[in-house]
Amino acid sequence: MKESYAELNGIKIAYEIHGEGYPLIFLHGFAMYKEFWKWQVKVLSKEFRVITLDIRGCGKSDHPTETFSMEDLADDIRALLDYLNIEKIHLGGHSFGGMIAQHFALNYPNRLSKLILMSTFANLPLDKSGLDMYKRSQLSNYEAKVEDSTKAFWDKMKQRFSRNFFKEMNQDPSKIFHNKFSAKDLMKLEEVNGTSKPQDILNLINAITRHNTTKHLHEIKSETLILAAEKDRIVPKIASEVIDEKIPNSNLIVFKSSHYFMLEEAPIFNTEVLNFLKQ
Repeated sequence: MKESYAELNGIKIAYEIHGEGYPLIFLHGFAMYKEFWKWQVKVLSKEFRVITLDIRGCGKSDHPTETFSMEDLADDIRALLDYLNIEKIHLGGHSFGGMIAQHFALNYPNRLSKLILMSTFANLPLDKSGLDMYKRSQLSNYEAKVEDSTKAFWDKMKQRFSRNFFKEMNQDPSKIFHNKFSAKDLMKLEEVNGTSKPQDILNLINAITRHNTTKHLHEIKSETLILAAEKDRIVPKIASEVIDEKIPNSNLIVFKSSHYFMLEEAPIFNTEVLNFLKQ
């Protein structure tokens, strides 16, 4: 299905639906876009009705100037379900998207079947100076992208893939991995869809600063798959271990690679997700 738009909570949200079957929604990470999931969609849409969307402030959705919370973003998902006449879903969220997924699980438990949390935090363990530093680094990433998008792309990928995988990508940007994607493909996605501006970045960070589900994770009753990566430099593995300890019906799987393990180890990732959802 081609890209569609829904007016939800006064915000235009861009989304795509692929395949048929039980609905499965994927939420992307910080200042990312729904196309990040395209190589998962190809496989998982053979078994499920896979829905991807651009979170507000990202991709082709509206970029409001007003601040918003994780609860607002979780309610956008609820509103999309109402709009599409969907009662219950499986929900997966990566990094920032995993934070939204936690709030959805807590606020709308009756709308959730199974939950997948990938490289995400229950709360960001930073004090004010740490948060200020995080803000500055995200804004400087944006400025670097404006200045030299190719260099900014490679800097970003270096942080998100394991060293050896990054080296292979960097040496041959046309090399196809897992019969799915090349560095050139990722670069093109970034150019077309990476639309978050400084105001969006500040709004997204503002939502993160107020995110803390630590004392409520035990309330999540849905069967939960928690995915982490051994060499993740963005979200350390321990953050997922904390979540795994607190959610009663959860299982933790640790990948060998880094923050983008769903790309770097795509075949294993897709198999684990399918096994979990179909069991």
